[in-house]
Amino acid sequence: MTPSTTVPASAPPLIARQCIVNHLRQVVGYELFNRSRGASVHTAASDVLLVFTALSHVGTEDIVGTKLLFVNCTHESLAGGHLDLLNPAQMVLEIPPLGHAASDEVTARLPILAELRAQGFRLAFSHSVLDSAYAPWLQLADYIKLDLSALALDQLAVLVQYARRNTQAQLIAEKVETQQHYETASRHGVELFQGYLFARPSEVHTQLLPPAQAHIIELINLLRTQATTEAIEEVLKKDAGLAFNLMRLINSAGFGLRREVNSFREAVMILGLRKLFRWAALLFTATRDGGPPPAICQTAVVRGRLMELLALEANMGAEVADQAFVTGLFSLLDAMLPLQLAPALALINLPEAVSAALLQGEGQLAMLLTLAKACESSDDEAFDHAARSLELNSTQINGAHLQALAWTDHLTDPL
Repeated sequence: MTPSTTVPASAPPLIARQCIVNHLRQVVGYELFNRSRGASVHTAASDVLLVFTALSHVGTEDIVGTKLLFVNCTHESLAGGHLDLLNPAQMVLEIPPLGHAASDEVTARLPILAELRAQGFRLAFSHSVLDSAYAPWLQLADYIKLDLSALALDQLAVLVQYARRNTQAQLIAEKVETQQHYETASRHGVELFQGYLFARPSEVHTQLLPPAQAHIIELINLLRTQATTEAIEEVLKKDAGLAFNLMRLINSAGFGLRREVNSFREAVMILGLRKLFRWAALLFTATRDGGPPPAICQTAVVRGRLMELLALEANMGAEVADQAFVTGLFSLLDAMLPLQLAPALALINLPEAVSAALLQGEGQLAMLLTLAKACESSDDEAFDHAARSLELNSTQINGAHLQALAWTDHLTDPL
């Protein structure tokens, strides 16, 4: 890999993505690496933050996608709980050599590597794994990367033959920079390639929607004490950043669910307290200063709660009330992110009725949103029209508005 670009520590992580292709030059996967820091400070913590940021990125480009992701690891990060948040079928963990390759340490590391592979993760090693000291690891190798910048051509031929005889791994020629590199590797039977000849790493300045740290701490405390699903859901509903990040993560390809999740309660139940705790801790680590002004987030939360209460007043049922809250909460997403509303909403999976209300202004949720906006702006004409359409009177609406304001004030009291 090329040297890392130096950026201020407070800047959002800068992720580079380089494709890995087959002999037809079809992309089969991407290697991710952190360009925000130098290789000398590559740590378990930076590995964790890299993966989490890639999964939570809210830009127009989906870093994760559906291809295989090759992620550099330290041996320390392999035991980290962040791997619980990943879809093993999509991840290839690049396992570094031990440096001195002491046989006892190679053996000591074997159980955790075997466990990761049993969980469904694929493992990639550098060509150093073909050294006799690493023999116990060979059975676990799904990929072996051959660094053409470090290997002589006659050495490449020997290593390929050895790998073919002793492993089931697919071989990847990396740092392929010339046509001669490519033709030589192909002639020896290598079928996957990575390097400047095919593509330079593309860089993405990642964007996160940071929640308030106080709310993350509150969530962590609830999870530590094994609070009820209802209590956890309340914390998620009070912070647009928390809500967005959770829905973004659980519906990402990297999480690996086979169906969409579009309610906070369902997300909490699917994740479980243990995974949710790990997610909150990672989010706390990744959160930086900046982000949308607090007033915008406060308005979104009040709007969501007001719409939820109005839906209940109009006897629309609990499911529609839940959707009303989501509609109000994410109605200001374009003000929170550097995106227009449509591409911002495309980052998360929402019920069709919510999307129709926010993007087309259609349905009863759209009318609830109109009424909530009228309450905020004191637009009497819009207020009267929406109230008549929903068959709500001023007493019901004003009461709901006061309840929403009081509920939000209570939720945002200092811890």
